[in-house]
Amino acid sequence: MPIPARRTRQLWRTYAAAAVAALLAVLVVPGAARAAAPAPRESQPVYSYENAIRESVWVDTRVDGDDDGKTDRVAVDIVRPREAAAQGRKIPVIMDASPYYSCCGRGNESQLKTYDANGHVVQMPLYYDNYFVPRGYAFVAVDLAGTNRSDGCVDVGGRSDVQSAKAVVDWLNGRAKGYASRTGGERAQASWTNGRTGMIGKSYDGTIANGVAATGVEGLETIVPISAISSWYDYYFQQGAPLYDSGPEWLSDYVESEEARARCAAVQQRLVDEAPRTGDWTRLWEERDYVKDAHKVKASVFVVHGMQDLNVRAKHFGQWWDALAKNGVERKIWLSQTGHVDPFDFRRDVWVDTLHRWFDHELLGYDNGVDREPMADIERAPDRWSTDKVWPARAAATTALRPAKGSAPGVGTLGLTSGRGTETFTDDPALSETDWAARIGTSTPEKAGFISRPLGKDLRLSGSSKVTVTATPTTTSAHLSAVLVDLGPATIRDYAAAGEGITTLTERSCYGPSTTGDSSCFKNTRAKTADVDSTVFSRGWADLGTYADPDKGRPLTPGKKYTLTLQLAASDHIVPKGHRLALIVAGTDKDLIDPPSTKPTLTVDLSRTVAGVPVVGGAKAFAAATAGSHHAAPHATGAEGLSPFRQDSPVPGGGKR
Repeated sequence: MPIPARRTRQLWRTYAAAAVAALLAVLVVPGAARAAAPAPRESQPVYSYENAIRESVWVDTRVDGDDDGKTDRVAVDIVRPREAAAQGRKIPVIMDASPYYSCCGRGNESQLKTYDANGHVVQMPLYYDNYFVPRGYAFVAVDLAGTNRSDGCVDVGGRSDVQSAKAVVDWLNGRAKGYASRTGGERAQASWTNGRTGMIGKSYDGTIANGVAATGVEGLETIVPISAISSWYDYYFQQGAPLYDSGPEWLSDYVESEEARARCAAVQQRLVDEAPRTGDWTRLWEERDYVKDAHKVKASVFVVHGMQDLNVRAKHFGQWWDALAKNGVERKIWLSQTGHVDPFDFRRDVWVDTLHRWFDHELLGYDNGVDREPMADIERAPDRWSTDKVWPARAAATTALRPAKGSAPGVGTLGLTSGRGTETFTDDPALSETDWAARIGTSTPEKAGFISRPLGKDLRLSGSSKVTVTATPTTTSAHLSAVLVDLGPATIRDYAAAGEGITTLTERSCYGPSTTGDSSCFKNTRAKTADVDSTVFSRGWADLGTYADPDKGRPLTPGKKYTLTLQLAASDHIVPKGHRLALIVAGTDKDLIDPPSTKPTLTVDLSRTVAGVPVVGGAKAFAAATAGSHHAAPHATGAEGLSPFRQDSPVPGGGKR
């Protein structure tokens, strides 16, 4: 019977720790006791950073992305400890593959790579090299194809992008060719590494880590995707609704080197032709969907994401996490209240320590207990964190909450019993989710709001939600938005302001040694907060024209009733005692969806509209929190046979490792 992959990883760590202990026992000085020394639990900064080897290699991707008749080579800049090489000790690799090393910079201070007169890297952005190289790791920074010093073209998450980094993992494991120059024939070998690689990166960089892991490449032991995309379609669209006013061709042009732009016009055109602004699913999006390949992932995954990230929205980590859970991938997660922010800038000391122990465990095999700690760290208020053994919470269950008419138009109720009648709103693209939330208790024409009773107890929602809406439009096209709101005063990270929840200070803190050209000292930050009366904590959007097929929109018939389910972003939020939970259904969100050519009026059938919300404790917990004895759970089949959610069904991925 074959040993499961996960068990194989555990055995490897056990054997590695035992081997290290045995080696240390052999090296005991003469005359000393022969008792086995304890296995190490933390790598120490024993190597010189100043004297580290700095070199560049060009790895053959085996892809001819620019159609010049030659396979593309990507530039790989390396910093590794000289003493380990002299001792013949093979070391693991931490890799950040990025398109941003020359165009835009990395980190809060937008650092770029810099080089000396011989083309050797002087400054590596971020602190990874300064901190981890003295501890016995190599740091490898890869220029994606078409960027900085690499051949090829940027294809925005497609085969060329992913292969740019996968080929380097292959080279580190002796399966791909590397060269000492961009065009020459002198070969470069990675004889100094044991091939064990961990990928890390924020945004585009973390997205590439997801993509490489989804190939199942051997040698990639762990990834740490920070604010990363899991499916590129869901970056540009959601259920047919455009979230940006351009497609991937803009991003490609933004990050490509000047020379790449001159030779990559054909790739640019394909990005235009195969990613139509209709929002229809195409082969281009299929290639860039990593979620469908989650079953191939062999690496462990440490996810970090801001629950208020409106750049790479929280849907990305939620669907990736659920897919990994179904396949038994070892994983860990941090969820902050920030927007698109690196944990180095919202929880610095704890982050550096946790990442250090994670890499020690995953790449060096140290039994330091990080794998036995709680799976999830969740920010509940600025700089106030809680932990969960598993995520989503074990007791989270999808609970059907139903809207009902209230005493004023557009101001209804939200509870466990089915509503009747209709609510009507007219799309106003000049307003956003925060505008709707601010007016939720007022009868206004641009939204329909539904509010629970004040809570007598805290109510926690943990996981992903969905909202099924039945609506009748007055035009041939229409957008829908659905948001969940915590109504009540709170102090939150100001994710909508510049900095997306942080303020950058002038003082610096240092992580590892520095050189003249590469400082390990970075500007400190603190939480930037705002006092609010309502907090939107989950949202989703759709084109009503995708009612029959989420992959393809079609014209609507005015006056005809349509039913569509919107997928809302994953979240973990506690609505405190005394607050109220609200659902808003509206049209175009001005900040996130391109305005339509028309301003339809939509009539919502409340008897066929329902929100499936991951309540910890399920319907009983909601009923207890709203303290209404008549709020008993409804039968499984709702009004007119509509039953998109089974009451108290487990949240996807909940409680599974």
